[in-house]
Formats: sequence, structure tokens, C-alpha cells
Amino acid sequence: MQNPGWSLVVHGGSGVIDRADLTPEQDRAYRAVLAQAAETGAAVLKAGGAALDAVEAAIHVLEDDPLFNAGRGAVFTAEGCNELDAAIMDGATLDAGAVAGVTRVRNPISAARRVMENSPHVLLIGRGADAFAEAQRLATVDPSYFFVETRWKALERQLGREGRAVPGRPAGADRDERHAALAHDEGKRGTVGCVARDAQGHVAAGTSTGGITAKSWGRVGDSPLIGAGTYASDASAAVSGTGEGEYFIRLSVARTIAALVELKGLSLQAAVDEVVQGRLTALGGHGGVIAVAPDGQMAWSFNTSGMYRARISDRGPLEVAIYKDEP
Repeated sequence: MQNPGWSLVVHGGSGVIDRADLTPEQDRAYRAVLAQAAETGAAVLKAGGAALDAVEAAIHVLEDDPLFNAGRGAVFTAEGCNELDAAIMDGATLDAGAVAGVTRVRNPISAARRVMENSPHVLLIGRGADAFAEAQRLATVDPSYFFVETRWKALERQLGREGRAVPGRPAGADRDERHAALAHDEGKRGTVGCVARDAQGHVAAGTSTGGITAKSWGRVGDSPLIGAGTYASDASAAVSGTGEGEYFIRLSVARTIAALVELKGLSLQAAVDEVVQGRLTALGGHGGVIAVAPDGQMAWSFNTSGMYRARISDRGPLEVAIYKDEP
């Protein structure tokens, strides 16, 4: 079979994202960062790099930008702090790594990769994950680095709706750059992710998130759970999800899509549609996925009004979209 080349897809979260919800300036800002993330990952692939490296590089862009609910733009817990989750998986080996509830790692996706490559484990959580990341000499920051005023306002609104007390503002939280103020509250479905297929035919997937606004009790969603929000196998596909994590966990969304491709022979688009438009919707869950297959297929599917997304390959130009009525 002729080598199908490389392909890459990114997402920046799904949710209530209607045209009327975004100002023209917000629309442009989101599209610009999605394009930057996709092109950053594509540059790795164009140079012959591995899918795993492209995924990590693309997600760094999204984690560093305050528009997205991951890294610097993460939402706040009910206690007024940021707890970050991420996972990464190599389709060539089925190796995987993940972190949950980290509070000081600048780029949680890199911490997840170090767990995969430099520990015997798949998932590390909380203080132990932070300590591991520091031991790996990853970039760490003061928790105030993650503060974004618009996310704090979202916490205040959510706690008000629930009749709960608003915690004191975090120390050092006194800045709000103009770009950060453009962040849109997409509800409970904000996450970022990337899937890629490299020129060697290997696939990889990664997902990073701040979770849901006002989460309590150390809640962890699907993003760092292999098979739920993140999965990759050269035998089937690489998948990253965004949505209501509890539903993605119950349906093992990412692994189910891969199984439909591998075991039932469905096309990638048919597989993502069956799970998202069929099973997830039937269960009452909301969200979306992006996926690539080892043969170069790219796909996305979501049952919300929008999903921040972009895709690029050696066979076609960059495509960036936000709303349901876009291709």
C-alpha cells in the first residue's frame, strides 16, 4: 500500500459555542490559536518527526494559551485552585502516561509523557504527580500562573447558582491580559487534544484539561483515563475526546471507536459518528472527538453546537472550524 503520508487534528473543546456567543474578535482569536497549534504539530511531521512529538508540541500551544481550558486557561475548582489532567498514548507500542490533579506543572501533557517514558506506571495523581514532574526537571510555575480572570468569574457564577460560598481570590491573581479576556465559557466540556499520524505510519493521541468549573472532592474526568478520553493504537486509530467526562468514562468512548475500526471494519468517520451521534447521545451525554487512522483518515464528530477544531495533512490545506454548520 502506498504510504499515505502524515495527518494531524487538534481540538480545543466542545460545548455551547454558537455564532451569537462569540464576538468577531473572539472568533478570530480562537481560529488563530487553533491554526498555530495545528501548524506547530504539522511542522514536526513535515520534518519526518514522530506522531508523539507532534501531539506534544501542538498541545503545548493550547496549554500555554489562556483561551482554552487547559494549562494557563484552566477552570477553577470549588476551592479556588486549578487542578490539571492530561494523558498521552503511543499507538506503535501502546505505551501510555497520564497525570491528574497537578497544580504546578506548566505543561501537563509533558508530565504525562514523562510518566509514560520514565516510570513503570500509567497514571500519577496529585502531589505525587507534581513531585514526579519536578524530579523530571519539567517546567513548574507558581499556581498563580494559571489564573485567568474570566475563568474566575465563571467560578463565581457557578457557585452562585449552586448556593455555595465563593473562596478568596488566589494570592498573586491580579493580572488579566487582554487576550485572556477573550476566553469563552463553553460550559462543562472544555478540553484540548491532538491526534496525529506520522510518515512512518504510527499514530498518537494526547488530551489535556482543567476539568469542570467548581468541581469538588478531587473529581477526575475522562481526559487522563486511557480508553475513555484518550487512546491510540496502530491497529485502529488515535482518538482524543472532549465533553462530559462521566459519560465518556461509562462508554469507554475512545477505545470503543478504535474497536469499531479494528474489529468491525468501520471507516473512521462511521466509527466516531456511531459512538458520538449514537451511543453518547442516547445515553444523554454531550461532547465530541477527533481521530486519525494509520491509513491517513481524519475525522471528527460532536453533538454540541460547536467544537473548536482544526486539521491538516500532507494531502490538503489547513482547515479550522468552530461551529456546527462548518464542514
